[in-house]
Amino acid sequence: MPGLFFLPAIIGPMDNAYLWVKALHIVFVASWFAGLFYLPRIYVNLATVPSDSHAERERLLIMARKLYRFGSLLMVPALVLGLVLWLYFGVGKGPGQIWLHIKLTLVVAAIGYHHYCGRLLRTFESLSNRRSHRWYRVFNEVAVLLFAATVILVVVKPTVG
Repeated sequence: MPGLFFLPAIIGPMDNAYLWVKALHIVFVASWFAGLFYLPRIYVNLATVPSDSHAERERLLIMARKLYRFGSLLMVPALVLGLVLWLYFGVGKGPGQIWLHIKLTLVVAAIGYHHYCGRLLRTFESLSNRRSHRWYRVFNEVAVLLFAATVILVVVKPTVG
């Protein structure tokens, strides 16, 4: 493509593929978590919508559906790139790398949180939500704690032994 002649100079040789995979992994994880931060905020609003406000409820449901779907799409490359870093580049391999085991546990928890958000969306769609807006405000903070703990583990990389 004639307009992209400068890309080789920006990307550089493929020997820094690790850095590109790592950068893209961070971008997709951060984007996925942005959705996980915002989706429960939509649920807070849905939990407070008056029963006679059908248009507002439908607008919020459309927003929640789109955000959940988009978050699901972002989750896949985030996980795949993380697996490439782990299995191909060997990040976290070797003795005493307890941080990776804890991180993987947090990733499984984040995936569970994501799927639970989908389950909560279905309760709103079926008009069977029984939780208060306060519950959703607290639930919203779980994603923040998962993200913060994961970032700290990846940056500090505590080891054993």
